[in-house]
Formats: sequence, structure tokens, C-alpha cells
Amino acid sequence: MLTKGYAWLPDRLRAENAPVVRTRLMGQRAVCIHGVDAARLFYDERNVHRHGALPEPVKSTLFGHGAVHTLDAADHRRRKSLFTGLLMNREGITDLVERTTAAWDATVANWVVDRPVTLFEEASRVLTEAVFAWVGLPLPPEEVAPVAADLVTMVDGFATPAPRHFKARAARGRQEKRLADIITGIRDGSVEVAPDSAVRAVASHVDERGDLLEPRVAAVEVLNIVRPTVAISWFLTFTGHALHRWPGTRARLARGDREYAVAFAHEVRRFYPFAPFLGGLAARDLTFHGQEIPKGAMVLLDVYGHNHDPALFPDPYTFSPERFLDREIGAFELIPQGGGDPRTGHRCPGEDIVITILAALAPRLARLDHAVPEQDLDIPLNRIPTLPRSRFTLARTEHEEWALDTALTPSG
Repeated sequence: MLTKGYAWLPDRLRAENAPVVRTRLMGQRAVCIHGVDAARLFYDERNVHRHGALPEPVKSTLFGHGAVHTLDAADHRRRKSLFTGLLMNREGITDLVERTTAAWDATVANWVVDRPVTLFEEASRVLTEAVFAWVGLPLPPEEVAPVAADLVTMVDGFATPAPRHFKARAARGRQEKRLADIITGIRDGSVEVAPDSAVRAVASHVDERGDLLEPRVAAVEVLNIVRPTVAISWFLTFTGHALHRWPGTRARLARGDREYAVAFAHEVRRFYPFAPFLGGLAARDLTFHGQEIPKGAMVLLDVYGHNHDPALFPDPYTFSPERFLDREIGAFELIPQGGGDPRTGHRCPGEDIVITILAALAPRLARLDHAVPEQDLDIPLNRIPTLPRSRFTLARTEHEEWALDTALTPSG
């Protein structure tokens, strides 16, 4: 897995041509499954649970100890209700998107013409500024860049042994301590935040036993709102890559066609690699396609291979937003952020935020007059999470306003 990255699990499944592949991961026996039926089985908590499934290195970098991702049954549903209330509220999503687009527009206006910028870094700062203001903790301008760097580092180091991993642990430690102190201050009245803010909701949340979350656990859950939002930087960087490699998509996207912008966001999430697979533990003895999966076995759901399965997505290695126009997407069909119902299961409750922000920013990027200097745009599949090696450099230009009816043809 460390040498092949995203290709490891799909290659194993193809090589054995079987619905279930048995292997070992991090010294533990694992069962690998793939497909819509596999996703349906995986996201049924009667079959697979998360408690004890997440490796310690992932909890210490990406999710945090005590996070909602580590819970099951009633504890998970109650904690999940906090997130669904905050992250699936349409009015709240609209507010976050408006803050994000305003921060993006202000940032782009300050780019110096013909001076290259790195899209990944600029996007991470825009999203950090917007989401912290949205949760009720606006950052002073001088703190945006270092906080953004910590959040990016947490994501960047979750699937590697070193040294990125140890940088991610340190970044999480800094942000957990900072936010735990704020949670304590909110509770004792020394820190004032809006009564209807997300951070107030997290600070006031009680568990199944009626107890407030420990300050550190509350900090973990605040990070589980802001960190995934900042992780949209990966998808926005891939958006720049897609517009450059498939310029035929640019004209329709730039026109502001909302339906196409949403389809484009879905295709970015499908086509480009982010999560390679997901893991859980079999909650009972299971049978999948005639193969036995014993209780307690690690179950790995293939995500990257699923999203590139030609049976689900014909011609899967062609970037084609049109595949998502005029169709309903099944709950277990497109799974870059999980499958099933986000209100009750482990599917990411912030998925709509990702889609909506991408659908708002991608047209802005398409309309922006910019040049793409020569750079290394290769996306290494043996690095998790991956990006174009250059993190996508662009330079704003001062040409005539980009013509929306310009005839563009797809490149290879």
C-alpha cells in the first residue's frame, strides 16, 4: 500500500478477479470488498462498525481521539445529530458559501498580474478564513496562514509513516490545545461568541449521559468541521488541473450554468483521488457474494477503484461532467465521501458543503483570465493524499475579458 498508494487495492481486486480479497494491512488481517453491494453492506452499522477500527496514527492526525468517526450506535447518532444540524442546514451552507466566495474574490483581486501564485495554498487560506468566521471564531489576518498550514498538514500527514506524519501530529496538538482553551473560555464566560454559532453549539453539546464533552474532545469536533472544509483545497486544486487539461469544460462552467457546475463538482470528486479506501470492523459474521467475513475482521471498502469502475462510470478515466447531468445519483454509487444516509450513518454530513463550495468557486476560476506556467502537473498515485506535484501554479493576466462563447476543444 505504501509503494502503490491508490492503485494498491484496485490492483489486488483486479488481479484476483474476486468479490472478496484477503490481505493484511498494518499487521492485521483484512478483507477487501468493492462495488455498490459492498458499499451497502459496509454502511449498514449492523454489519460494520467503526469503534476500534481507525488506526491510532489516523486518529492522531486526521480525525482526533474521541471524534464522532470513532463512535457507533446511540453514541454515534447523538454526536452525529450535532453535525447534521450544523452542516446540513441549507441557510447555514448558504452563509458559508457567501463567506467563501467573498474571501475568494478579495484574494483574487489582490493577486499581482503576471506574478504566479500556488492555487492550493491560496485556496487553503481562503477556506480557513471563511470557515473560522462561519463557526464563530474569526481569525485575525496574521493568523490565517499559520492556521491554514496546520489544517492542511493534518490532512497531508494522515497516511504516511514519516516525516509528514509527525508534522501532522504536532499541528493537531497545537490546534486542539488552542481550541480547547477557547471551549473552556466559552463555558466560563471569558470568551464571547455568538449564541447561535457552531462553536457555541459544540461547547454546549451533551452526550448520551447528559455530560458536556471534554474540552479536548469538543476541540476535536470543532476541527472536524473546519478541517474537512479546508480540505476542499485539494478538490479546488484538482479543479484548476481539470480546467487546464480539459479546456472544453471551461466555457459552459464560466457561463454560470448551475446544473453543470454541480455536475462538474461531482466529476472532480469522482475522477481525482482523495480517499483510497475506508475501513471498519465486521460487527458479526458476514457473508458477501458467498464469501465468509468473520466477526472482528477489518473490512476495507475500495473507494478509488469504485469511483473508477467502468460498470458504474463508463470510460472512467475521461473527465466528463456530463455523466452527472439529468440523473439521480444512488446513495451507494458515488462514494468519495462515503455512502448511505449522512443523517444516520457514517457518510460525511458536510458533503453538501463540498459540492456547493466547489460549484460556487469552479465557475469563478473558469472565468478568471490566467496563464498556467510550465510546471510539473503529474499527480503521483503512490502519495496519499495526492496533488499535482506543483500544487498548480497560475498567474493572473490582463488580457481582454475572457469570451464565454470562445470555441474550446478538449485536450488529451
